[in-house]
Amino acid sequence: MRIASFNLQNLRPRGGSRLDGARDSDTGETADPALDRMDRKLTAQVIGDMKADVLALQEVFDRATLDHFHDNFLLPAGVRAYPWRHCSHGNDGRGLDIALLSRIAPLEVTGHAGLRAADIDLRGDPEKPVFRRDCLRVEFAGVTLFLCHFKAPYPDPASAWAARRLEARAVRRLVERRFTDPASATWLIAGDLNEPWEPDGNPASAPLLAPFAVDLMARIKEQDRWSFYDRWSDRYAMPDAFLASPALARAFPRAMPEIHREGLERAARRHAGVHLPSVGRNRPHASDHAGVVVEFAGL
Repeated sequence: MRIASFNLQNLRPRGGSRLDGARDSDTGETADPALDRMDRKLTAQVIGDMKADVLALQEVFDRATLDHFHDNFLLPAGVRAYPWRHCSHGNDGRGLDIALLSRIAPLEVTGHAGLRAADIDLRGDPEKPVFRRDCLRVEFAGVTLFLCHFKAPYPDPASAWAARRLEARAVRRLVERRFTDPASATWLIAGDLNEPWEPDGNPASAPLLAPFAVDLMARIKEQDRWSFYDRWSDRYAMPDAFLASPALARAFPRAMPEIHREGLERAARRHAGVHLPSVGRNRPHASDHAGVVVEFAGL
């Protein structure tokens, strides 16, 4: 089973059959229908390159947008169909939610957008949902996925850190409630955990790290361990994560994540590899995130 995660950077409809390109609405970029379409063609190409059986997506507006992208961009790009698709409403005020594309029928998909801290015996604001978007639990025959997109580290870094720490504790609690012995079960946390630019000694995601889970991204050489580029600050980060249960990591000691940077803008100078032919210095590009994928052969 090949499992991927990809933040699509604002995949939202923009009237008729148009989709927004891979651009953020708060940067002042002018909408350009031609560039927007080229962006989304590149997004589809990266997804095709990853050849994932199961794909966790972040920043998808709704199920109709997901279906439109699948039928009008993925299929024309020659990507094999994903018959099982899911995107339910979360808590992102801009309507950017967590989505799932799968070629394997999930046994169950459960969202937790309405979860409050008290529901899982955690301390937190009783009036606010724990997750800024959602946490999707997706059950397959051999593995359970927890798909996440944590709070971004702005505008106030301290409060954003606290929000992400609560999200991390909540995901851990969901894993612990799902399995009597989490260490011996097979599960994977995947998604954009939004850890900030420079790693420090107290990451917000610490409740999910060793010994609770194994960070599969740590198997990549440190200098190559980045999946996000921000042109406005010219900085790189590794917010995209695969955190495996100890049993899953032990069963697949050679499962090495791949980072697909071919759709990133050429201004990301740290990427010395191949770009897709139509990628520009800034745009068109597939996203400000790379796609990440890991294979568990035989799962």
